[in-house]
Amino acid sequence: MPAAALKPKPLPTQSTAKRPVLLDLPYAPLEKRPLPPGRPREWYVTHNRRLKAMRLAIALLDSGIYMPNQARNETIRDTAELIGVHPPSDTTCHMVRAFMRYSR
Repeated sequence: MPAAALKPKPLPTQSTAKRPVLLDLPYAPLEKRPLPPGRPREWYVTHNRRLKAMRLAIALLDSGIYMPNQARNETIRDTAELIGVHPPSDTTCHMVRAFMRYSR
């Protein structure tokens, strides 16, 4: 018997399911760890901005917005309110679109 016949079929995802896969909202984030000490303040600001932009990009993708041109600042800020984070700045909104653009 070929090895391919023995592999179990993967579970359907949002893109392959016949019906939309329900998402659990809100999700439980991982336990936070302290950031490493001794870095310049700008490093912490950029690090936290990237984390926030990544969370927002994931939430937008989960909600069905796949293209960066669909994610206007208002849409990103509405999504931020939905998932419970502070409204992002214009710079963070730009970073969210960049994450969506380069994730392919």
